[in-house]
Amino acid sequence: MSAAVLTAAAAGRLGCPVCGRAAAVASAGRRCGRCGARLPATGRRPLGAVWAWLIAGVALYIPANLEPMLVTTTFGRDSASTIIGGALELFALGSYGVGVIVLVASVLIPVAKFLAIARLAAHASGRAPMRPHGALALYEVVEFIGRWSMIDVFVVAILAALVQMGFLASLTPGPAAAFFALSVAATMLSARAFDPRLIWDRAGVEHV
Repeated sequence: MSAAVLTAAAAGRLGCPVCGRAAAVASAGRRCGRCGARLPATGRRPLGAVWAWLIAGVALYIPANLEPMLVTTTFGRDSASTIIGGALELFALGSYGVGVIVLVASVLIPVAKFLAIARLAAHASGRAPMRPHGALALYEVVEFIGRWSMIDVFVVAILAALVQMGFLASLTPGPAAAFFALSVAATMLSARAFDPRLIWDRAGVEHV
């Protein structure tokens, strides 16, 4: 038998973001009586910023996959490769492990993060309800993988710094590196704009 979920907001309480101590809603914006951290405001951040940053991230991710990520110069001749093209070249050379890392970091993680943020925003707006604990777990996964989103850009930067042999051989980042970095930044801002308290607000008006 399902039952309505009583949320902290409905009970007139809010939690400290650092130590978790419950306080009265009237204490919003003040200091926590236990640890001294500033208590959050009672208002919720709107979902408009979440969708705006997410759309920007997806829009930037498209040229990040179409433009060259790395430009190789060997004996004065240039050759460029995209993210997926570079991964396929690594597979052809037998570097399967590195190729898999590139694909996971540059394709799987960004696309999964786009879908996860969209799913959370849809749940918070009531368009695609899900269990609150599942939504919270999904939010925590998004926060965890965010720190690995720039690994592809870091690899390109390290290679460009190490392989500089003048006319013989050199590596330089392509336009895709900038697009990819901007896409990751937009996606991180989208995740930061999402207010996880909306998950429990939605749980308070639904039966789970």
